[in-house]
Amino acid sequence: MGKMVKLKAKDGHELDAYVADPKGKPLGGVVVVQEIFGVTDHVKRIADQYAAEGYKAIAPAMFDRIKRGITLPYSEIQQGIAYMHQLEWPNTLADLEAAAAAVRDAGSAAVVGYCWGGTVAHVAASELDVDVAVSYYGGGVARMLDKQPRCPIMYHFGDQDGSIPMADIEKIEKQYPDAVFHIYKGAGHGFNCDERGSYSAPDARLAFGRSIAFLREQTA
Repeated sequence: MGKMVKLKAKDGHELDAYVADPKGKPLGGVVVVQEIFGVTDHVKRIADQYAAEGYKAIAPAMFDRIKRGITLPYSEIQQGIAYMHQLEWPNTLADLEAAAAAVRDAGSAAVVGYCWGGTVAHVAASELDVDVAVSYYGGGVARMLDKQPRCPIMYHFGDQDGSIPMADIEKIEKQYPDAVFHIYKGAGHGFNCDERGSYSAPDARLAFGRSIAFLREQTA
């Protein structure tokens, strides 16, 4: 459904991005922010999923700052973490801002992020001019409670996430009483990803339905 395009951030950096266009007039734009594994086939399928629901979706290659074309198997967790640590927030936000600008002609710009991208969505909601954000199991959110989202935001967490303890999730809920929280009983980290052992199809469907409803409600 999609195609690869080039984006240019405000500092002149060029990055690749996967774009999926809806049929007919779009309901809005969605920036899909990758996990620590790059713009994988799974991330592209997420963009396609949003396009099928009527959104112009874009998945920027956030690791292009390090090296172009990075995609890792889901078993290469340590390598993904190493790449993530090489990024700097001003550059990451500049790349996301370029992606949001690329879909804003669809009427709005939402950010939906997964894993590391879930943390990025949290920060973007606080730092950038986006209309709505959805964060899936962002491991860094609990360490960034100084950020204050300026747009409506929804958080998805599994209560069996080995990298995000329930104590951290409770801190996030307490810090952001106006946010929408969904906790998935029995779900682990990465429950939305059909290429990981922690994948939970029922929870992924439920979370996606909730996310779509939230986007439609906030950008109508």
